[in-house]
Amino acid sequence: MDNQEKKKLLRMMLLIRRFEEKLVALSKDPQKFGGMMIVCTGQEAVAAGAGAALLPEDVIVTNHRSHGHLLAKGAEPDLIMAEIFGRRTGYNKGKSGTLHIAAPEVNALCTTTVVGGGIPIAMGTAFAAQYMNKDYVTVCFFGNGASDEGSFHEALNMASLWNLPVIFVCENNVYSGAQRQEEHTKVKDIADRAVAYAMRGEVVDGNDALAVYEAVQRAREECLSGAGPVLIECKTYRWGGHGTADMQLYQPQEEIAGWKEKCPIKKLQADLQQAGVLTEQEFQQMESDVEQIVEQAVRFAEASPWPEPAEALEDVYV
Repeated sequence: MDNQEKKKLLRMMLLIRRFEEKLVALSKDPQKFGGMMIVCTGQEAVAAGAGAALLPEDVIVTNHRSHGHLLAKGAEPDLIMAEIFGRRTGYNKGKSGTLHIAAPEVNALCTTTVVGGGIPIAMGTAFAAQYMNKDYVTVCFFGNGASDEGSFHEALNMASLWNLPVIFVCENNVYSGAQRQEEHTKVKDIADRAVAYAMRGEVVDGNDALAVYEAVQRAREECLSGAGPVLIECKTYRWGGHGTADMQLYQPQEEIAGWKEKCPIKKLQADLQQAGVLTEQEFQQMESDVEQIVEQAVRFAEASPWPEPAEALEDVYV
């Protein structure tokens, strides 16, 4: 990455953070869209780093913690916000809400709340690329808990068997719901599971956006060369609970504080400033620009019309 690309990477993490902070604030107001939000605060480096390594034709399949992945893939903040508000101008005409957004315009084909449900779908889109001789990869995001699902093992086995161009990105944020990793598996590194399926596995610092970018870029090149799938485990941390309604009674406060010291945004900001690439004034301008984008997205959503009742019967296939 050159210096301008590194600044864009930092800006994307800021956008994800501020976008979701606004969602959390709005979710506490029943006049807006009161209810639980599932956010990726603390994990922004994974979405931003992976997104920066992909090309427009590459596909992503994501899970319930999806806002960052969508933004990093190029989805429009206005249209994501409108969808979350349930408005007709949203990506899915207000029918998906926050948890099931699909943005095929940017090849973000699926968001699923079924734990592990996106993994075989990603294998399917990778098979399509191979079958049609297309030069694109599929990146599938999932949490550490999903790696204990049968769908994970079946999909990795078949993807390896057929040398499919798919990158499995495990966002290991320590918890699966309210369970710590050691409470649901003895495996210390999820990436070690790759060896069972004769594919390459890699552990990366999930709070280092540049490290994630490099890992996904390498994996993309391998996939397109015909070397088969790659499993990347990004070690990171979920600052909040599973959702905003989660009281986090199971998360030690000192653990949360320790991980906040490893904030991915502060890390890249400090690295760029120490290298003389970024000034404090530039960073403040970046912050201001991002906040304006988020506020504009809210204004767009609030000004957008609600769907008509009859529209509930449209786009229904079964």
